[in-house]
Amino acid sequence: MPRQRPETAGTEHTSAEPAPCRVVVCRDCCCGTPKVTGVDHDRQLARLAEEVPVRVSDCLDVCEHANVIVVQPSATARAAGARPVWLGLVNDPDATEDITAWVRAGGPGVAPCPDILDLYTFTPPRRSR
Repeated sequence: MPRQRPETAGTEHTSAEPAPCRVVVCRDCCCGTPKVTGVDHDRQLARLAEEVPVRVSDCLDVCEHANVIVVQPSATARAAGARPVWLGLVNDPDATEDITAWVRAGGPGVAPCPDILDLYTFTPPRRSR
């Protein structure tokens, strides 16, 4: 039986407030599995959820970048032109902390991306329909 995953976790917001910056964490065939060794995947997810809004996704189809985290801008930042930032190979607790701090500061379009996270940034391939 597959483990239960929360649809959302972390800081909640009301409908009167604009949607905050949040992260999407890939957890499926490669990300979050023993295929990526030396990572406490459950702790990584729990650490993010302690601090920021998190949504767990099934496979994002970029397995070569496992573990993948997508930082989505807030609704306000998105309306101003900010776009999601895809981070791959997030297999270090320090990187998780850097992501958490950036999201708490406002994330894409609000706070500059820390230089260290440039090492993890990648452009996902376009999906064909």
